[in-house]
Amino acid sequence: MRLARTIIRRLLRAPTRVCAVDDQRSWKAFELYIGALHVARAIDRTTTAERIGVMLPTSGLFPMSMLATWMLGRTLVPLNYLLSKKDLAYVIDDAGIDTVVTVGPMVKHVAELPENVTQIRLDEMRFGGFPPLRRTRSRPDDFLATLLYTSGTSGRPKGVMLTVANMAANVDQCVRWVGFTPADSLLGVLPNFHTFGLTVLTLLPMCAGCKVVYTARFAPRKVLSLLRKHRPTAMIAIPSMYNVLLHTKSAEADDFSSVKFLVSGGEPLPRAVADGYREKFNAVINEGYGLTETGPVSNWCRPHEHRPGSVGKPIVDVEEKIIGPDGERLGPNQDGEVCIKGPNVMAGYFRLPEQTAEVFDDEGYFRSGDMGRFDDDGHLYITGRIKEMLIIGGENVFPREIEEVLNAHESVQESAVIGVQDPSRGELPLAFVELVEGATFDETALRSHCREHLAPFKVPREIRRLEKLPRNPTGKIMRRGLTAETPAMTTS
Repeated sequence: MRLARTIIRRLLRAPTRVCAVDDQRSWKAFELYIGALHVARAIDRTTTAERIGVMLPTSGLFPMSMLATWMLGRTLVPLNYLLSKKDLAYVIDDAGIDTVVTVGPMVKHVAELPENVTQIRLDEMRFGGFPPLRRTRSRPDDFLATLLYTSGTSGRPKGVMLTVANMAANVDQCVRWVGFTPADSLLGVLPNFHTFGLTVLTLLPMCAGCKVVYTARFAPRKVLSLLRKHRPTAMIAIPSMYNVLLHTKSAEADDFSSVKFLVSGGEPLPRAVADGYREKFNAVINEGYGLTETGPVSNWCRPHEHRPGSVGKPIVDVEEKIIGPDGERLGPNQDGEVCIKGPNVMAGYFRLPEQTAEVFDDEGYFRSGDMGRFDDDGHLYITGRIKEMLIIGGENVFPREIEEVLNAHESVQESAVIGVQDPSRGELPLAFVELVEGATFDETALRSHCREHLAPFKVPREIRRLEKLPRNPTGKIMRRGLTAETPAMTTS
């Protein structure tokens, strides 16, 4: 398989370089390669199944197992260990997995895997000696390299089929877009099973020859210590992680000085967080955009092109358009659905031909379900999800606009806005806030703050305080976990 051959060539080009560091150890290139040979032999002796589950903590063990799977010409299925036991069992069954590469502590963390699944436990393997060299199995570029399950907005997880060509293209696009070289190093704070964690923080450094520093759990003080020790040139995280680091008392002005590419993805970056990094660290966070279905990277705002609120232009070889409700193409500064086409876009949803057909239009563009607009220079701005858009008195209102205003208030850590039915105006905004530690909740003050910055019809009818906003396993706020019946905290 082309992906495996690319990684092996890169590892053997400088076999003694440190290519990965995790919470337990550092990995030289030849150590990762020899480890992959051992894992490949264990998989080959255990199963003939085409799809192999990998459930590992964020560490050097993951790229090692990824390489082993692809050396055998099999399909990698990263398993989200933060899923419920029911959803994890569904994914394993839907993918037809009979073998999972894992470690004992991880299995205990998820309260055991289904009984019919064989476990290859890396913590019980012996890696001594040099296993017989085997020829990497050849596979065409349309072979399914990875099956990634999305949490989705409703219903059961769907398997996103990413081919060898999809993944190779997205790595190449990212490298060409920002100019990664072996002199770069990345800090990996996203889990390997996450689409950004897999492509940008696992596959890209393995192919480009960059060093990657992993940590299995996002702990702000640990992340700051890794920044100070390893001085990475790239960091990709989600907004909530950046927000926590910003408010960590031990964070210092110099902590992000080595980072050339400080990138936020997964959800919109609150303006208050972006402003805080400029003021406290003299650092600029650039946003990126993409979905599991797009490999994932489709847009990346490069440092020299920074524009507040923009996720950047489409990267190399990606075409995008904005369409209206009737499918018509819209011009600059008009909100519509973001549609994406390129070599990185998925082959489809696993065993779901009807749902696959629904998300591609007649021109072959993937319909993202995200609302956005281009400015006059082709920079994309994401304004919300189509299904999350509110219609208030006939006016389209996006939750993000209201959330940005709430997040700018000194007492608010983060917020989420949903729509509730109203007999006279169709919908009204209802806001939920999570407060900064030690802050006092004052709904009157928050509503007054909103009135200063929003049109009257956009001001939330009610603002409720929650101890914690609902989030998915990667920390993204999930508005669908909130309803009109969600109670506020009873204490201030």
